[in-house]
Amino acid sequence: MPVMSAKGGRPFADHRRVVEAIIWRYRTGVPWRDLPVEFGPWQTIWKRHARFSKDGTWDKILAALLAQADARGLIDWAVSVDSTINRAHQHATTLPRDTGGAVESHESAS
Repeated sequence: MPVMSAKGGRPFADHRRVVEAIIWRYRTGVPWRDLPVEFGPWQTIWKRHARFSKDGTWDKILAALLAQADARGLIDWAVSVDSTINRAHQHATTLPRDTGGAVESHESAS
């Protein structure tokens, strides 16, 4: 976990409590402002999450956890690819709607 810089300033709040708050927030899906007061100020939690996202801390944590799980043989690296095609409704696209344009004659050209 990141440590306080040599510049000084206010020390970080406990990382465990902040990470637990972030996990709780994603598990429940509540807005940041609705975090329980037991976790501390929601602004602290949000700022720490944003900082960890920007500086790559979450990526490093994920890589370390994946390496540990892979070393123990707990990960099956088989990949499943689905070729399902989803189509959007014509009104959901940004393309102009084809209304048929001018009326076409269906008679022979001769």
